[in-house]
Amino acid sequence: MANYDVKQEVTDKYSLRGRVFNKIREDILSGKYKENDELKEIAIGEELGVSRTPVREAFRQLELEGLIQIVPNKGAYVTGITMEDVKDIYMIRSKLEGLCAAWACEHITNEQIEEMEENIYLAKFHAERGHFEQMSELDSRFHEALYEACNSKMLEHLLKDFHQYVQRVRKRTLSTIDRSLASNAEHASILEAIKAHDPEEAEKRATTHIHNAYENMIKNGLKEAYDE
Repeated sequence: MANYDVKQEVTDKYSLRGRVFNKIREDILSGKYKENDELKEIAIGEELGVSRTPVREAFRQLELEGLIQIVPNKGAYVTGITMEDVKDIYMIRSKLEGLCAAWACEHITNEQIEEMEENIYLAKFHAERGHFEQMSELDSRFHEALYEACNSKMLEHLLKDFHQYVQRVRKRTLSTIDRSLASNAEHASILEAIKAHDPEEAEKRATTHIHNAYENMIKNGLKEAYDE
């Protein structure tokens, strides 16, 4: 378990708060904390090696994101991401990823193209061999590279947040060799449209890719992922 340097709390308060927030959010989104679980400031502070102050500040930010509810005089309770939230996230994300791909047509660099091409090559290798853990990591990196290529800090930030919100169920979209290969082929198709500087086609392919990912997730047990 991560153990943060308490001295940083004085010298770098906002960085510390951010790290505490990200760690708690990751634990909620990964399923470590279940819906309706109470989050205790003292216990989490001891676990992370910090005082209660950055934990309390993180709680406030998590409440703004809708991941927890703070009940006065009672405590903080996990609300998490529901199945309906996942559907909403994928539908919103499909539009934003389409926009991202369209903008990437104008802004992508040769280095970013090379990185994405290498990613596609490696993903095909691992998908063919059923290496789903590696495939999942490469899938995440492809999307991160796409977000960076759009050259918009605001859009990149939004998409990375949405990507993280559904991390518990994203692996369901890559749980078979057939879907892993199809997903990677869709990545290749998106990149080809970007390289051709065709924003309309890039947007269409990126949007379709996210819709396909969601439909495949439903087929592979979205509800079961939340019952685990």
